[in-house]
Amino acid sequence: MRIIRFGSSLSFFLGLSSLAALVACADQGDSASKGDKDKAGEAEAPSDGQGIEPIPGLEAKGADDEGDAPVELAAIAPAGEHAFSILDMLEVDRVSSPAPSPDGSLVAYVLRETDMAANRGRTSLWVVGFDGAAPRRLDAHPKGLSQPSWSPDGKFIYFLSSRSGDSQVWRLPMAEGAAAGPPEQVSKLPVPVTNLALGPKGATMAMSAELFVDCPDLACTAEREAARAADPSTGVVYERMFVRHWDTWKDGRRSMLLTADVGLGVEDARIVSRGLDADVPSKPFGGFEELTFTPDGSGLIFAARDAKGGGGEPWSTNFDLFHAPVDGAAVPNRLTQNPAWDTAPQFSPDGTQLAWLAMARPGFEADRFVLMVQPWGDNGLEGEPRAVTEAWDRSVAEYVFTPDGRSVLATAQHLGQKPLFSVDLATGETALRVSEGTVSSPGIAGERLTWLVHDLRHPTEIHVGTIAGEAGGGQADAQLTHTNDELMARVSMGRPEQFSFEGAGGDRVYGWMVEPTNFDPNERYPVAFLIHGGPQGSFGNMFHFRWNAQAYAGAGYAVVMIDFHGSTGYGQAFTDAIRGDWGGKPLEDLRAGLDHALEAYPWMDADRVCALGASYGGFMINWIAGNWPDRFRCLVNHDGIFDQRMMYYATEELWFPEWEQGGPEFENPKGYSRFNPVDHVNEWRTPMMVIHGSLDYRVPVEQGLATFTALQRRGIESRFLHFPDENHWVLSPANAKLWHDEVLGWLESKLQAGTPESGDGN
Repeated sequence: MRIIRFGSSLSFFLGLSSLAALVACADQGDSASKGDKDKAGEAEAPSDGQGIEPIPGLEAKGADDEGDAPVELAAIAPAGEHAFSILDMLEVDRVSSPAPSPDGSLVAYVLRETDMAANRGRTSLWVVGFDGAAPRRLDAHPKGLSQPSWSPDGKFIYFLSSRSGDSQVWRLPMAEGAAAGPPEQVSKLPVPVTNLALGPKGATMAMSAELFVDCPDLACTAEREAARAADPSTGVVYERMFVRHWDTWKDGRRSMLLTADVGLGVEDARIVSRGLDADVPSKPFGGFEELTFTPDGSGLIFAARDAKGGGGEPWSTNFDLFHAPVDGAAVPNRLTQNPAWDTAPQFSPDGTQLAWLAMARPGFEADRFVLMVQPWGDNGLEGEPRAVTEAWDRSVAEYVFTPDGRSVLATAQHLGQKPLFSVDLATGETALRVSEGTVSSPGIAGERLTWLVHDLRHPTEIHVGTIAGEAGGGQADAQLTHTNDELMARVSMGRPEQFSFEGAGGDRVYGWMVEPTNFDPNERYPVAFLIHGGPQGSFGNMFHFRWNAQAYAGAGYAVVMIDFHGSTGYGQAFTDAIRGDWGGKPLEDLRAGLDHALEAYPWMDADRVCALGASYGGFMINWIAGNWPDRFRCLVNHDGIFDQRMMYYATEELWFPEWEQGGPEFENPKGYSRFNPVDHVNEWRTPMMVIHGSLDYRVPVEQGLATFTALQRRGIESRFLHFPDENHWVLSPANAKLWHDEVLGWLESKLQAGTPESGDGN
């Protein structure tokens, strides 16, 4: 019998593992902060809201036959001019993980392309200079790579790759902006590694790996894994939660922090997070943005939620900062005492200040992240922490110090955008540096500033400018990579426009409209009404790889998206307003927002509207079915909540429903029954398409099955699209295409988008 206890001093009897536990948020773009992530939800998710993929190679079963040569990929999108579709979304090459070189002359980055034949992404390593020369591909091994990082002397680019059989550290020698030799294997550890960071002197590397916490070394974990594979029994006994998380059943291992001296063929590493009952980095989406080396390279500062052998992890958001020596000679020392979330530590360029992000309210994952700074000396933290952005009603997502250490450049959601701001550390004053689109991954390259940006009409590319910007006397900003220019030049897309209106309580509420492709103002068009998840999220100015407004515009629909009460980027009070009111103010906003759009854009056909949503948006679809039942011709519910009561007992991160609904269900059942779709099934009558994945442990598949059962039993026209191998998101290329084909086919059957009505109604 196998018993899972997760106690640091207890032995483990092993259960089945899942490669899905080894996921990397790299290779997709924006690295969203934990506070931005959608725990019920489908908001702006890690990696530009574009989903996550397994570490390159792990997802490609049978890839051992591919050899080492780059794979030639077939075109996916049509060759000529055409309206944007899911084929173009799959064709888009995704730029991510920009890493400026130490001398400020180059940016290394990862390019992810879609291989439809293999049903997976292919990642390759590129560099681009600031001299106007074309980007150069450095490595394109079929098993891919992630997380490029320059050595401090600029002689190597380090990265993770599974080309040796599992994920290990590799490096590529560099000279004069080009590869100076073949890739070299740096680590040959007995377990796969999942993250990478180099120390300030380049002599030490930090990694993470899935380990049994009572194992004294890495070999012990490898031996237990081998024994588990040979054991024919499959039963597992759990004595505490988590039992499963996101899309993975727990098997007794923790993500643990490792260090090793840099060299070739490194076969062992030091376990430096030993002594904590915690995953480092956090799961399921955390990466090494939660970690930094001390200025002298002798220690690591990292964020962790220490369960201390107890069972409270699923209802706690208490992440603290810890310090551990890189030699593993001492157990980690807690640096912060904040009972809420602390993360994202960074040192100022001169090493005299430690900065990090902190929330104030325990148990609330969407609280405002405030930038904190505190002096750092020879003996660690000194003095008291100072909340730099306390007076700024925005939540910091990412930040980077300017070279003089007087300010940081930070991203934060803001009125339907995710701009880049300059933040003065002395005064806390902020100023817009990049105002439009969804900005991520700000980096410093000498006197230059680099960043990623995408918007409703453009996928992610690297941009460059001076730190001060043109307004501060610097050069004008410029687009550095043009990866998708040729594709974008031959697709027609809908014109986006932001609008605002008076919503619930008289508050100003914002939304976006996207015109149908090849828009004719004399025609009338059906409407796709998209409802975002989260609920603390936003359908803002972004190029989304699951909910892309242009996929609907290209199919002939007007698109309307409302950032209702609870959305992020409009001040913390606006975000907080949804607590305990899931079906109240948000529904008022959706009603008022749709009415406003139909009046402001009379070419939208008010009689042909379909509402679509995922996660919280899926909950809202079910809520609309019983509380706004005569408005829509059809509904689409992806991974939505049907029964709030059962949802509480079946989901994994309990802090989320306990905050949203006012405590555990057994203590406050009225909080869970107030806005519970199951109680309004008798009012349902609108045709609905239901979609769910069996690996969704956030909103388990039974919620979707129950929704479909209710529809079928009431005799309502309905369809159920089931993905046995997808989680809360649909990630594989083939399934993404199937999802869009089915959803757009459902809309077509109900709204007849192919035959827009003329302006006179004839």
